[in-house]
Amino acid sequence: MSTIRRQSIISSGIVYFGFALGGLNTLLYGRLLNPEQYGLVGMYISIGNIMFAFANFGALSYITKFYPYYHDNLARRKNDLLNWALLISIFGFALVTVVGVLFKPLVLRKFGNNSSELVHYYYWIFPFGLGLTLYSVLEAYGWQIKASVLTNYLREFQWRLYSLVLLGLLAIGVMKNFDLFIKLYAFSYFFIALILLFQIVRKKELHLTLSPSRVTRKFLPKIRALIALTWTGNIMFNLSFYFAQLVIAAVVPGGLAAVGIFAMAQYVASLIQAPQRGVVAAAVGPLSQAWKKKDYGRIKRIYTRSSANQLIFSVGMFILIVLNFRDGILTFGLKKEYLLSFPVFWIIGLTRIVDMGTGINTQIIGTSVYWRFDFFTGMILVLFTIPLNYWLACNLGVIGPAIADLVTFSAYNGVRCLFLYRKYKMQPFNRNSLFVLLLGGLTYFVCDWLFTAHQGLGWLFVRSATIITVYGCGVIALRLSEDVGPIWSTVKKRLGLSE
Repeated sequence: MSTIRRQSIISSGIVYFGFALGGLNTLLYGRLLNPEQYGLVGMYISIGNIMFAFANFGALSYITKFYPYYHDNLARRKNDLLNWALLISIFGFALVTVVGVLFKPLVLRKFGNNSSELVHYYYWIFPFGLGLTLYSVLEAYGWQIKASVLTNYLREFQWRLYSLVLLGLLAIGVMKNFDLFIKLYAFSYFFIALILLFQIVRKKELHLTLSPSRVTRKFLPKIRALIALTWTGNIMFNLSFYFAQLVIAAVVPGGLAAVGIFAMAQYVASLIQAPQRGVVAAAVGPLSQAWKKKDYGRIKRIYTRSSANQLIFSVGMFILIVLNFRDGILTFGLKKEYLLSFPVFWIIGLTRIVDMGTGINTQIIGTSVYWRFDFFTGMILVLFTIPLNYWLACNLGVIGPAIADLVTFSAYNGVRCLFLYRKYKMQPFNRNSLFVLLLGGLTYFVCDWLFTAHQGLGWLFVRSATIITVYGCGVIALRLSEDVGPIWSTVKKRLGLSE
């Protein structure tokens, strides 16, 4: 568990540095781009992720589930796992491209009036989606070869640095217009995918061959069954997660401007989820090995501690952002239209807390013999999410999809937690979970009462420092996670505070 904790801490630190850089990017987005332009950036991300979901053909699940078998039974130079995963994904994206070209008239009919800029830049989304697909496959393999720190650095920091450079060139006038910015932005994931590919090749982990290894031949029927179901399940999940922006662009008045408001709230809410990627990246490999060895005790420990740590982070970050949201937009000079994203953030933020607080149930199920359950829960999620998103968007506007996601993702995670409890008697909660929520509520009301009437840069720092101190001291004093003690001891030792 110490390996997971160490890699999670390093990865989470990188993620937070990345989000700090992303915060600077968001500040520049808010000052340089109007909501319609920022909405187009958000649509790149949403549609790109949906393209990736269709294109990867279950390659990520294939890597996650079968890597231990390739690693344990083949010499490194004969390991063809990554080779096939990349070929499958490239072929899949070729099909996505063909379908995308054929269905452009439908896109024109659905978005032409409400979001004309999306139609204008439609084909530029394809290189963005291809870069994301290639990087995600390489990233999944990187997790297995214990390169999670590098993969998190590239996705969370280097990718945002690329965007920051583009924004900087736009701000100082070297880049003359938004048109060039959005076209260069389309290649942002290609950039980090090439870096990761270079590192994997340098470590001699990629071996190009069209001759299947004996492991591939032996497990081919199981591989086919796995990728068929998990691929469909992942499509359902990504459609559910990113459908909100599509429906907003199509039916909510303002089109891309409304998407920009939603995207701002969604980005700020993503700060709450910052540690999740680090925890997942560090835990996937050990989970695969633990299932192979039938080490259920280790799986249960990972499940419980991932829930505790993520709940602590998410509740604390939610309080920090909620109490600074309005003051931050006004103090840093973002366009005032973005104040409309505050109620949307509230709802999305609660969704992120639910998702993180229920632990890494997706990864536990995905690496188990019950990986088919991904498909069924994904189907349930889509069957509720898509119609509910559409109906609430039509009736409530931009906040409607946020409410829909809170309802459906709560049900989705609840079903998965119940499944793991019934099959393995595993559940992620204990009494400390309740104490985290109570501590969060107390911190919120105290700091809101102290600082609600004050605004400005100085008060942002004072308010934030007070929130962190009150909440952090409470977490340490109450020992709300088994990992808090070792981490705090390390911090005191580094600061020279320990005896």
